[in-house]
Amino acid sequence: MSSGSSKDKEKARVSRTSLILWHAHQNDAAAVRKLLQEDPSLVNATDYDNRTPLHVASLHGWIEVAKCLIEFGADVNAQDRWKNTPLADAEGSKRTNIIELLKSHGGLSYGQTGSHFETRVVPPPLPNKCDWEVDPSELDFSSAARIGKVLP
Repeated sequence: MSSGSSKDKEKARVSRTSLILWHAHQNDAAAVRKLLQEDPSLVNATDYDNRTPLHVASLHGWIEVAKCLIEFGADVNAQDRWKNTPLADAEGSKRTNIIELLKSHGGLSYGQTGSHFETRVVPPPLPNKCDWEVDPSELDFSSAARIGKVLP
């Protein structure tokens, strides 16, 4: 097998993975079904954060997409890079319909952050462990925004 052919196959796999994740995000159950009929292995495809199409559908509450993915054998307990399952994401975003669906198919809620997406107060580093010369008490974070997930 030539390296060009190998690169082409990898490029096609990445493209199909992007497509199913995109259609799951857009709540396009018909497009998700069509992709899965063409390539059933996409049901558990993952992005750079190990998130599956079911993670995406669960987070947004897209019930028809989630049903389609489960019908094609999606792993309801797949863990992303934060060790969260689709059920943990659904609970964190309070998607009652998805929570019930996932639980009825054996979904478990676990992970490093689980369904606890609330922000936590994190104390500043102790002065003797700082690698800067700014007094932390001089910093104003009152209008700061949280970006990403909070780890325990």
